[in-house]
Amino acid sequence: MQGPRPVVLSGPSGAGKSTLLKKLLKDYENIFGFSVSHTTRQPRPGEVNGKDYHFVTREEMQKDIDAGEFIEHAEFSGNMYGTSKGAVQAVQAQNQICVLDIDIQGVKNIKKTDLNPIYISVQPPSIDILEKRLRDRKTETEESLTKRLTAARIDLELSKEPGLFDLVIINDDLEKAYSELKEVLLE
Repeated sequence: MQGPRPVVLSGPSGAGKSTLLKKLLKDYENIFGFSVSHTTRQPRPGEVNGKDYHFVTREEMQKDIDAGEFIEHAEFSGNMYGTSKGAVQAVQAQNQICVLDIDIQGVKNIKKTDLNPIYISVQPPSIDILEKRLRDRKTETEESLTKRLTAARIDLELSKEPGLFDLVIINDDLEKAYSELKEVLLE
């Protein structure tokens, strides 16, 4: 993989990764490009295929994984998610810094590749605040909310592993979190 060093953003659902990423891509659209992940889940209202995710069938995704086309992949809540080599190369072909939004399993998988990104963890100030953010989205059932909170607790525990992340941003204030993110990336 040629081109500038990619950036991996990780953290539990509701920590604010997507919000920070949208701001970054809006303010620096010529510098950063988003690696569009693949998923087997159904699109949420307003999500666009090829922009938010590549929405594919389980069979399609498994075929490409078996063919070695994915850098990392994981399963969450019965759906598959993953980053294809093609998605990263598409951003690098534009001579942009590729930003990947990846869960903790994906981070550990990428550590085994030659991608060599900057690893950044975005975390909520607390599980209670995270729960409030997820509830305020109104996209979760009680069951999916419970799964996400359980995953978040595991994610936050695993993210304490020394050397796993180059930077941890506690997102209790969006502007402060955004300026921390910009500071490390604009170096």
